[in-house]
Amino acid sequence: MPVSHHLPYSIIGFHSCDKKVGIRVLNGLDELRPSNNPWDWLGPGIYFWEQNPVRALEYAKESVQGKQINKVRIKEPLVLGAIVELGNCLNLVEARSLEVLKSVHTVLRNMMLQTGARMPENKGNNRALDCTVILVLHQLLKYAGLPAYDTIRCAFPEGGEIYPGSAITSRLHIQVCVLQPECILGYFLPKPIHYYNPDLQAA
Repeated sequence: MPVSHHLPYSIIGFHSCDKKVGIRVLNGLDELRPSNNPWDWLGPGIYFWEQNPVRALEYAKESVQGKQINKVRIKEPLVLGAIVELGNCLNLVEARSLEVLKSVHTVLRNMMLQTGARMPENKGNNRALDCTVILVLHQLLKYAGLPAYDTIRCAFPEGGEIYPGSAITSRLHIQVCVLQPECILGYFLPKPIHYYNPDLQAA
């Protein structure tokens, strides 16, 4: 079963962060830290909203308000743009990658049945099942001596239907989880700055 999917192109991603962190990253004084929570739906990594600075700003504001689960709440929202090289990507909007993840779920389910352990579940914003499947996949690749993934890319149908009967949701988006920081080629502030970073004050 093929597991290596090299995507020889880059995407523009947007990261929600605190103003102090974002400014330090822009100035080359710091790096973004990978998220590593049991509720992270694509597992541990640095998360970006693909081509969606508006959603990144919404998330940052919701973190300030305590509406999003974060280990450290954002105090002053900032949207950071990035050029991300996808490299060896688990691209969960195409068939082969979906088959890989489906087979790993079967492996996990069999492990749980053999050990009598309880299968993790997704509950609301806590995506423990998806996170566990991704973690098992990383371990299987490591044990098999196969190349690790650089990034994971997936669509997420968040929110309610945009109109009655619609299959399109109000917060539908694509997220990219970066596992290898060297895939982040550079950072920038998206324009117009007053729109995507209204709280950013000139020095």
